[in-house]
Amino acid sequence: MIMAGGQGNRLQPLTRDRAKPAVHFGGTYRIIDFVLNNFINSGIFKIKVLTQFKSDSLNKHISTAWSLNRSLDQYVDLVPAQMRTGSDWYKGTADAIFQNINLITDERPDLVAIFGGDHIYKMDINQMIGFHLSRSALLTIAAIPVTVEEASEFGIIEVDSDSRMIGFEEKPKNPKEIPGRPGWCLASMGNYIFTSKFLVRELLKGSRDGATDFGKHIIPALYKEFPVYVYDFNSNIVRGEQAHTRGYWRDVGNIDAFFEANMDICTENPQFDLYNHYWPIRTFNWNQPPARFVAGENAHSHQGTAIDSVVSPGCIISGGTVVKSVLSPGVSVQKDALVEESILFPDVTVGPGTKIKRAIIEKGLHIPAGFEIGYDLKRDSILFHVTESGIVVIAKDTIIKA
Repeated sequence: MIMAGGQGNRLQPLTRDRAKPAVHFGGTYRIIDFVLNNFINSGIFKIKVLTQFKSDSLNKHISTAWSLNRSLDQYVDLVPAQMRTGSDWYKGTADAIFQNINLITDERPDLVAIFGGDHIYKMDINQMIGFHLSRSALLTIAAIPVTVEEASEFGIIEVDSDSRMIGFEEKPKNPKEIPGRPGWCLASMGNYIFTSKFLVRELLKGSRDGATDFGKHIIPALYKEFPVYVYDFNSNIVRGEQAHTRGYWRDVGNIDAFFEANMDICTENPQFDLYNHYWPIRTFNWNQPPARFVAGENAHSHQGTAIDSVVSPGCIISGGTVVKSVLSPGVSVQKDALVEESILFPDVTVGPGTKIKRAIIEKGLHIPAGFEIGYDLKRDSILFHVTESGIVVIAKDTIIKA
């Protein structure tokens, strides 16, 4: 079960018209594709995607990109919020599963994996399942070390020598560090594997007690009484991955994190590798022609060039230059234009002589000739959304005048 119903307020304006898991990432992908590929590549073909806010583009993407074989009992099913247990929307992660408890009781699985739909990573889930079974756990939580500065955004875990949970705090102000590793804390990734009957029982009990969230209510109540274990994500080995990519996980919950995760795939030896054929990253087939690089009128002065960049199908670089950027399908970069350290969503047109630096530009926008973005942040902040770190975000349907 994939939780894909969050509002994603910290990713505004990219989530103004779409759910966070539906935001474009890495050129051709949506954020939710990565968790879906983790399940599919792990041989898990019974998947429910729980949606809620602004789910139209997410619904379209799942419907067109993730059609499995029903005759083999394989599915990726969209499950909208149905208010089956009352008149409320989902009040938390545990409440979302509780409101769809019928999906579990109808299917009657041995185990239920509950994962978030808005993180960038690769994971062989079978290894986490093997750990869960080896410990005779009732709940296993995947965890990863984070810095003390980041820790207040996560559920922070303490474990004993056998990886059993002995402490848990949700988003603490003063997080406890990992013993022997100062400056680091052990954070929950929000990925859970439950023994099915135990999950159903605790959800029913939690609904009576007003428990609506796994991190705030369910987990703190469980680990003291029941075998709750913590799986070290850094121990997960994905076939075909190089050593330096192990343990890569990014919570792209805000603009800065989203931007940096996209930049990670542009380096010479990327921490997150899209080209491992043993672990394919599937998505919607854009059915676009190959990218094209055009010299322009004068082959010596106006060469179409892309350096340290990801350029998707359907892109045309016509006498412009692209540096350390991610171009989604159908982007056009015209004569003498310069795009550096930027993310362009589908069908963006960059006019002649335009300069763009450290920007995220929404789909379908036209940047007129000679316009500059990212060079005068004081001016940009009047016209567009600019983060504290200086990333310019131009929202959908913005009309830009030269």
